[in-house]
Amino acid sequence: MTATANQNPEQIARDRIDQMLMDAGWLVQDKSKVNLSAGLGIAVREYQTDIGPADYVLFVNRKPVGVIEAKREESGEKLTVVEDQSTQYANASLKYNLNKEPLPFVYESTGVITRFTDYRDPKPRSRPVFHFHQPQTLLDWFDKSETLRARLRKMPTLPETGLRPAQIKAINNLENSFKENRPKALIQMATGAGKTFTACTFAYRLLKHVDAKRILFLVDTKNLGEQAEQEFLKYQPVDDNRKFTELYNVQRLSSSYIATDSQVCISTIQRLYSILKGQELDEEVEKENPNEKGWNWQKKEPLPVEYTSKNPIEQFDFIIIDEAHRSIYNLWKQVLDYFDAFLIGLTATPDKRTFGFFNQNVVSEYTYEDSVSDGVNVPYDVFTIETEISKKGSKIEAKTEQFIEKRDKQSRKQRWERLDEDFEYTPNKLDKDVVNPNQIRTIIQAFKKALPTIFPDRFDEKGEFEVPKTLIFAKTDSHADDIINMVREEFGEGNDFCKKLTYKIEEDPKSVLNRFRNSWAPRIAVTVDMIATGTDVKPLEVLLFMRDVKSINYFEQMKGRGTRTINFDDLQKVTRTAKHTKTHFVIVDAVGATKSKKTDSRPLERKPGTPLKDLLGAVAMGAQDEDLFTSLANRLIRLDKQLTEREKTELLKLTNGKALNTISKELLEAYDPDTASQIEEDTQKGYAGSSPDEIGKALNKAMEQKRNEATKVFTGELNEYIENVRKVHDQVIDTINQDKVISAEWDSFTTDKAKDVVKEFSAYIEAHKDEITALSIFYDQAYNRRALSYHMIKELMEKLKREKPLLAPHYVWEAYNQLENIKENSPKNELVALVSLIRKVSGIDNELTPYHKTVDKNFQDWVFKQNAGKHNKFTPDQMEWLRMMKDHIANSFHVEVDDLDYTPFDAKGGRGKMWALFGEETDNVIIELNQNLTA
Repeated sequence: MTATANQNPEQIARDRIDQMLMDAGWLVQDKSKVNLSAGLGIAVREYQTDIGPADYVLFVNRKPVGVIEAKREESGEKLTVVEDQSTQYANASLKYNLNKEPLPFVYESTGVITRFTDYRDPKPRSRPVFHFHQPQTLLDWFDKSETLRARLRKMPTLPETGLRPAQIKAINNLENSFKENRPKALIQMATGAGKTFTACTFAYRLLKHVDAKRILFLVDTKNLGEQAEQEFLKYQPVDDNRKFTELYNVQRLSSSYIATDSQVCISTIQRLYSILKGQELDEEVEKENPNEKGWNWQKKEPLPVEYTSKNPIEQFDFIIIDEAHRSIYNLWKQVLDYFDAFLIGLTATPDKRTFGFFNQNVVSEYTYEDSVSDGVNVPYDVFTIETEISKKGSKIEAKTEQFIEKRDKQSRKQRWERLDEDFEYTPNKLDKDVVNPNQIRTIIQAFKKALPTIFPDRFDEKGEFEVPKTLIFAKTDSHADDIINMVREEFGEGNDFCKKLTYKIEEDPKSVLNRFRNSWAPRIAVTVDMIATGTDVKPLEVLLFMRDVKSINYFEQMKGRGTRTINFDDLQKVTRTAKHTKTHFVIVDAVGATKSKKTDSRPLERKPGTPLKDLLGAVAMGAQDEDLFTSLANRLIRLDKQLTEREKTELLKLTNGKALNTISKELLEAYDPDTASQIEEDTQKGYAGSSPDEIGKALNKAMEQKRNEATKVFTGELNEYIENVRKVHDQVIDTINQDKVISAEWDSFTTDKAKDVVKEFSAYIEAHKDEITALSIFYDQAYNRRALSYHMIKELMEKLKREKPLLAPHYVWEAYNQLENIKENSPKNELVALVSLIRKVSGIDNELTPYHKTVDKNFQDWVFKQNAGKHNKFTPDQMEWLRMMKDHIANSFHVEVDDLDYTPFDAKGGRGKMWALFGEETDNVIIELNQNLTA
């Protein structure tokens, strides 16, 4: 707002406050012209009290409800210092008013900074607010017997049914934070630990028990918004047989319209920012994470959001910020500062800024390591693939008559060009400016070759290997296409085996994702960024990194795709050769992603090297910085000179006939001094006789309109076209240099992890050897092992799963394999694997040997002794029966006479046939087999 030098600072503040009140729906009146019937909310200036005139007294529905203490901005007075003064007016007796009750709603304001206190709150505490509340809001609050903060103190005990311990802790601590009137709270919860379910639970409790008016669930991608909506749709409270959406209205915002009866709103932060700016938003902008894509243009003076009566500051009581580590900075912080609401952050990977923003009020810390220890998530191992070209790059030497292949990035059309000089490329140019098909093929070949080593138990009855569900992270869309072609070729499979998962595919990406999650095919999915975060694909067991990332938060989110647990039956539905439940996942690192230097966050600074995509994203989000407009205009001017006629024609279709040079000119004119002078002159004429403040506001509005006109052409479709067409049109295809594998092996750090797993398993077995029947038998004399039964081992397995879910037998077996190079694969049956491990730990076996192999050897020794002794030689029929009993012991650890009545013995004649073959020796044979085969 413009002011002349001789204006009174206090009057400037009053003028601003007047305007704010009017914007919020108040009628501002002088004390000499009071008409309390003129509207719902009346703000009376200089209203007389028994201690002097109050700057403003607020009346709603003719009743006095609050006061405003006005202070000049330039005085430097801190508003908290004048709280006693404003409280005195609130407690004073008002002239002509018989009601002697203190006024509950008290503001202190300079017109720039405003603080508010509701003195009916328990331990009333002032808080900063962006603007004044609307009259209807104060009336609603005034008519309630208790305030929101008072109601928060009376929340009932949380029912713990269906909640994990970490979720219970998070909700209880969050509700305690509310009771203490702490404005911000952060829930740190590992990916896969149920953050959204936790949010649904406490949102339900806030709506039911606290009578919250509206809750906002804020995300930063459309994908996350859709997932949150699905969570609310399927959420059913434990104390009601109806679904959440049958009890409360849930609206996912797809326009600027927010329904008055919505109790939960789900929105991207980009859309909400646009709503507060009064601008429409292209849905394309919501598809990608703005923090990673550079839309947080760091401007000299961030264009602030402005108050809008359609979306008052009290529109939401609570704001849940999903993935809070990336949604609370730069442009986005203004959205959060705008609303007078409690802020609850959800994140798996907070950084220092996140903790700072939430005032270090971390109500729950549940790390990935915690979730793994509890069996909520699974751990991971790292297998590295290193090739020469991936590590060092390469060089195409110029030779006489040397031609190289080039490919158009967009159309993928190929052509040949003469190479006049050596073409050298570094690893970071791969799959962007240059493509070496053999380098991609070499990695895929090494990956295919390593899979049986990584998952040695995934062979079917025919000896064919089944590829685990695998997600490959590619650098670009073009890179993804190259990978898909190589995967299909090298694995000898068709189109369904490997699919691309991005928003740009012709197939419905949700349909492909659902098939990847729930069906056998595709086995491998390749993505650039669509499911880097927030997408639940539980059967995933392999993440193949063929792109690196520099943000530690983003990397952790990408890793999180593999952490989900899944029960055995569900895993086997999509992976038929799975022999046990998912115990871990494997990162196959082909680019050094697990070892490259990572930063806490990706700073986005204004500099000449800012990618064009970041500039386009910034204007699409409404940023209007002069440097931004100038930088983008200059880039477009250069691009216009590079475009072919066909490309210019295509571009005109997307701009309603505007050429790039016209668009560039409009961007430059938006901050051109001559243009600004002309707009100012026109505004002065149009507002002749108006106050300087009114003229200033009109001028600002006209300038903003000019800038909006310059940027409204930048839709998601146009931005994508410019981004693709402006890149180096051609990629060099290096078909000359052949790549080769330097190493393909388990990462060295997993050796330490393997030692820890083996040590923990041994300690657990040793600690329980006296209290668990099965273990006491192993540690007792060999003679007693004949009493070991299937039920005893089953009981031990169930106890192990409950208390130490990470110590799954197959996982422990792999740990031993890394340390001792075990000759045999883990037995298919996890109970058999467990017995094998216990025999190793208890000292019965010197080497880890599959139990069925031990039984086989002991059986051979026993038969040899029997044939050489009193039995002379067993008949073929007798040997068939003995082998059946041997196999039964190998899988069930014990055989009894009653077992002969069941499969497979019953099909061969059961106990009657046994007696016919062995006669009176039957019982002795069974006793000897149990005793000798389990030795």
